[in-house]
Amino acid sequence: MTTTDPAPAATARPSLSAARERFLSGRPLPPGVPEEVLAAWRRARFFGVPHDLTEPVAGPPLPGESVLLGAARPVLDRVAPALGVDGSLLVLTDERLRVLWTAGSVPGLGGWAALSEQEVGNNSAALALRVRSRAEVHGPEHFLDRWQDVSAVSVPVLGPEGGQVLGTLTVASPLSAAGRPHPQGALAEATVAAVETELRARAGRGERVLLDAYVRAARGQNRAVAALDGRNRLVSDAAQRLLTPEVLAVLERTAADARDTDVTGFAELPEGAGCTAHVTPVRLDGRTIGIVAALDPLDDPAPQAPASSPPVALTGSSVSWRHAVGRAVELARSQEPLLLTGERGTGKSALARELFGPDPVQAADAARDPGLGQALPAWQPGRPLLLRHAERLAQPGVAALNSLLDQHPDTRLVVTCTPGAPVGPCLERLLDKMSARSVTLPPLRERTEDIRELLSALAPRTTPGQPPLTWTLDALRALQLYPWPGNVTELAHVVRALAERRRATGPVRRAELPDAVREGPAARPLSPMEHAERAAILEALRRHGGNKARAAAALGIGRATLYRKLREYRR
Repeated sequence: MTTTDPAPAATARPSLSAARERFLSGRPLPPGVPEEVLAAWRRARFFGVPHDLTEPVAGPPLPGESVLLGAARPVLDRVAPALGVDGSLLVLTDERLRVLWTAGSVPGLGGWAALSEQEVGNNSAALALRVRSRAEVHGPEHFLDRWQDVSAVSVPVLGPEGGQVLGTLTVASPLSAAGRPHPQGALAEATVAAVETELRARAGRGERVLLDAYVRAARGQNRAVAALDGRNRLVSDAAQRLLTPEVLAVLERTAADARDTDVTGFAELPEGAGCTAHVTPVRLDGRTIGIVAALDPLDDPAPQAPASSPPVALTGSSVSWRHAVGRAVELARSQEPLLLTGERGTGKSALARELFGPDPVQAADAARDPGLGQALPAWQPGRPLLLRHAERLAQPGVAALNSLLDQHPDTRLVVTCTPGAPVGPCLERLLDKMSARSVTLPPLRERTEDIRELLSALAPRTTPGQPPLTWTLDALRALQLYPWPGNVTELAHVVRALAERRRATGPVRRAELPDAVREGPAARPLSPMEHAERAAILEALRRHGGNKARAAAALGIGRATLYRKLREYRR
C-alpha cells in the first residue's frame, strides 16, 4: 500500500482506517493489513510520535546555503502557479527531510519544518528517501490523525555525481476515491527531472569555476598549487612532489568544511608534512564550492625517517577489526592451535602469516589436498604449520591432523576456515574442539571506515617523483557503499587493476571504478532479463563517459526511461 502499485483504494481504505484505530487502541488487528504499513506504524510508536500531534514540529536548523534549493527554485517557481487550481501542496526537502520550500495549500499540511519518520511518522517523503524511488502514502496509511484525509506522492532528487539522494519533492492533495497512482505523480516526476537537469548544468559551471581558479593560481613557473572540491582535484607538477596522502586527506577535509565555515588561511597539516598550505575558497553564486591551496616547502625541514606502513593484514582502525586482530595476537602467544574464521577474502591467511612472524611456515591447503597426504609427510616437526580451507578437509585429512596434534602437541598451528558449506561429523568435532580458541574476522562491509587505510596499503609502490594513487571523495563514497562480497581480496584486485591500466594523472574518479562498484549493487534480486538489460545500460554509460543522454540514444530508449530503469535496479 506504500508503493506505486495500483490498488483498489476505494474499497481498501475503510478497513485500513479501522485497522489503524485498533492499532492505536492496542486491540488485535484484522487480517489483511499490509505488512509495510504496519511496520511504519510500529516505527512511529517506537519513535514516540503522538498520533494526535496538532502543532507542526520544529525541524533541525536549515543550512545557510542549499545547492538543491538554488537549482530547484527556478523550476519550482514555474510549477507553483498551477497548484492553486486543485488545492495541492508542493514541498521540497533536503536529504535530512528538512523542508526547504513549500507552495500551495492543503488542510493539515501547512507549516511543517521536517518530514522525518522520527518527527511525524509514515509519509511519502520519508518512504521515497528510504527506497530511492517514487513513493505514495494515502489517507490512513499515515500515522498522524490530521493526515488521514491527505494523499501524497514523493520523488527523490538525485545528484549529478554518483546519484546520491539530495532531497525529495512531494505533491500532496486532499484524499480522493481515485487511489493509486496519485493523479499528480507525473507532475512530481517531471519537476524532479527538470531540477536534476539544472543540477547537472550547475555542476558543470562549478567545474569551470574551479578550473579558472586553479589556472589563475598556477600562473608562473613551477608553482605548487592544488584545487579541490570533493569530486575533482587539479594538482600542478610542483604540488605533486610535495603532496603526501596525509596532506591530501587534510586538504580534502578542508574542501568539505569550506562549504560551512571560512577556511581562508593556512591549513593545519600533520607533523612532518614538509610544506605549508595556504587555502583560498573558490566561490560560485555567493557560495563556496571548493578551495585552492598554494603549497610552499619548508626551508629546512627536519629529516624524517621513511614511514613504514603496517602490513595489509594488520591495516585498519575500526573497533571490530582491532578487536579481532588483538584477540588473535593474544591467542597466538601460546603454543595451542588457533582457528581463524570469516568470509572468503577477509584476510585470514595473511593475518596467520603475520602472527607467525619471521619464522618459516609450512602451508597446507585442504582445497587442493583434502586428505593432507602431500602436505603433512613433508612437514618438519617444530616448524609452524598453516592449514588453509579447513572446511574442505576430508575424513582422512581430519584423522591425519588429529594424529599430528597427538604426537606433537606443542606444534604452532593456525587453521583458517570459511563457514557456510556443510561439514562431516569428524571435521565438525574438530572445529568444535578448536572453537574455544577461535577468532572471527569481520567482513569489509562491516568495517568500511578502514577502506581509506586499505587503499594506501594495497596501492603498489610508486617510482620516485611519481604521485601516489589517490581518490576523489565521490570515488571513496562509492567504495564505501559497495558491499564487497570478495572482501579485502576483491578490493586489492580493484586497486591493482586501476593502478596498472590508468594513464591519467590526478585522483581516481568514480567513473573509473568497475561498473558494479560505480553504480552500486541492486538492492533486490534481478531476473536474468534484468541482469542483461542492466549490463547493457552500464556498458553504454561506460562507452559514453557517463553521459546518460548519449547512452539512452545509443540504446534506442528515452532518457526518462533510462533514469527509471537505473532507479528500479537500485531498489
